[in-house]
Amino acid sequence: MQHAFSPRRRTLLRAAAATTLGAPLLARAQEPIAGGRTITLVVSYAAGGGADLMARLIAPHMGRALGQTVVVDNRPGAGGQIAAGQVARATPDGTQLLLDASSFAVNPSLYAKLPYDTNTAFAPLAVLALFPNVLVCNPSFEAKTVRDLIRAAKAQPGSISYASSGNGSAQHLAGALFEDRAGVKLQHVPYKGGGPAMNDVIAGQVPLFFANVASSLGHIQAGKLRPMAATSLRRARALPDVPTMQEAGVPGYEVLEWNPVLAPAGTPAPVRERLAKAIAQAMAEPEVLGRVRALSGEPFSGGPAEAAAFLKQQQAQWARVVRERNIVLG
Repeated sequence: MQHAFSPRRRTLLRAAAATTLGAPLLARAQEPIAGGRTITLVVSYAAGGGADLMARLIAPHMGRALGQTVVVDNRPGAGGQIAAGQVARATPDGTQLLLDASSFAVNPSLYAKLPYDTNTAFAPLAVLALFPNVLVCNPSFEAKTVRDLIRAAKAQPGSISYASSGNGSAQHLAGALFEDRAGVKLQHVPYKGGGPAMNDVIAGQVPLFFANVASSLGHIQAGKLRPMAATSLRRARALPDVPTMQEAGVPGYEVLEWNPVLAPAGTPAPVRERLAKAIAQAMAEPEVLGRVRALSGEPFSGGPAEAAAFLKQQQAQWARVVRERNIVLG
């Protein structure tokens, strides 16, 4: 006996069939990465630093988004080369990811040979956030503004010093770019770390330092350091009364610290997409956003394609600065 189906019933049956047929595809799409194995964020710097902070902020939220464990493994040394080399050699299955710092874009210009090819060894997944630095000085420094500093530096080239955490460091490069954009010559004084450099600026041994906002904010608030200009195009959230370098008279100046997340080249596209989505979800969490903004940072706008373009732009900028300012390690 044949039954006549109404149009509504035929529509419902087709929908049910499509759902049944699509279920295996959906299940396959949501299968755990690498069979559910632990995913490791390999951090290129020691515990307690900015890169480590970002890794530990996003790891639990990434884990919840993916439904599997995400852990942090600090592999500091050689300006990030140890961690990057480990991830470049890792099996490209999504279980080892590199969380680096802005030095990732500088190292190709500073080192004659790296244990990996920066341009081909990695697949960018994200840039997490952009953090400004701030040019600070000892409160007794005679220049009250950046324009005062430029006038004094032009009057006596090489007579004014700035501290950094070492040759080729972010602070060194920030100073080199300042010299380039302002048309001045300063004296670079490298230290073995940002802490000793800042301490000597507070003590009056060296007048200037391009400091991280987070590490210098307490000293600024206590009156031990005087802020002169933020290195971002917009004023630092934590220092709203401090002008940007462009506002202070140095056009075209921008130096940001940032943290990229990269997978080994060859990681399958569906795995990269899931990882990138999990990172974006983690960065959107109120806890993460609040912490980033408390440090005057702003989340990076864009996904993997925008992150890749940003890395290329940064690499080109610092290659020019390193070459033209003759920056060498040693």
